[in-house]
Amino acid sequence: MARLRLLTLGMIAFGAGAVAWAARPATPEAAPAVPKRVVSFNLCADQLIVALADRAQIAGLTRNAIDSGMSAVADRARGLPLLSSSGEQILAIQPDLVVGMPAGPAAALIARQGYPTLDFRFANTVDEIYLSIRETAAALGHPARGEAMIARMQGDLAAIPRTGRGRVAAFYQRRGFMTGTGTLVDDLMRRAGLVNLAAKLGKPPLAQVSIEEMVAAKPDFLIVDSGTDTVEDQGTEMLHHPALRDIPRVRLPSAWTVCAGPAYVQAARSIAAQVAHHR
Repeated sequence: MARLRLLTLGMIAFGAGAVAWAARPATPEAAPAVPKRVVSFNLCADQLIVALADRAQIAGLTRNAIDSGMSAVADRARGLPLLSSSGEQILAIQPDLVVGMPAGPAAALIARQGYPTLDFRFANTVDEIYLSIRETAAALGHPARGEAMIARMQGDLAAIPRTGRGRVAAFYQRRGFMTGTGTLVDDLMRRAGLVNLAAKLGKPPLAQVSIEEMVAAKPDFLIVDSGTDTVEDQGTEMLHHPALRDIPRVRLPSAWTVCAGPAYVQAARSIAAQVAHHR
């Protein structure tokens, strides 16, 4: 659980210095029109590959792909090959597309061998999620699937009511970190009709806010990781401080917020629904 919480803190900000990825065009050594051995190099790439590729195309996902606490496609990923981040293990498969290339020795090894890759960059807007879906679908040889997914997301998001009615919310994480403006979390709140407390306080995209400062700010809601309902360590213990007890909670699973992807819709819908219970 500690491993999950650390990863969540690093990624949950949806663009606040987080690993919320959007695709960048493939390397010049282009993949075939329909690659047959696709390998993922990170959790966020796992989720797009599972959603957009044929199962027969998927030669390897990360081990996190089947962790339901981290992956929004854990059920669908079960039964698919799982790999470590070892460059040698990936090269042994002789992939014809590697998606989600990070920095590091393994990535450098793969790049030196000239394998086709699809790199990722930070996503700070929903439009960048759509770009990621579109480019990944095209690289996988299924552009129509990408367009269909984008159309579904757009329709679903347009139907979400703005139940927040201008009330103030703080996306509050373990150890007192709060997600600020210019992030997908901020967009998520605005979509539900909420005002991000970070904007009112003039905070950066990721800031540490004390319990005292949070209580003084009097937000209408705290949006928290549902996994913090149980105290695991000092980082989660602070979220259970008696001073915060009377602030209504909106709970979201990390698997919906750890990556910028289709699960964004589930997160937006859930926020709007939970906020609607508080008149």
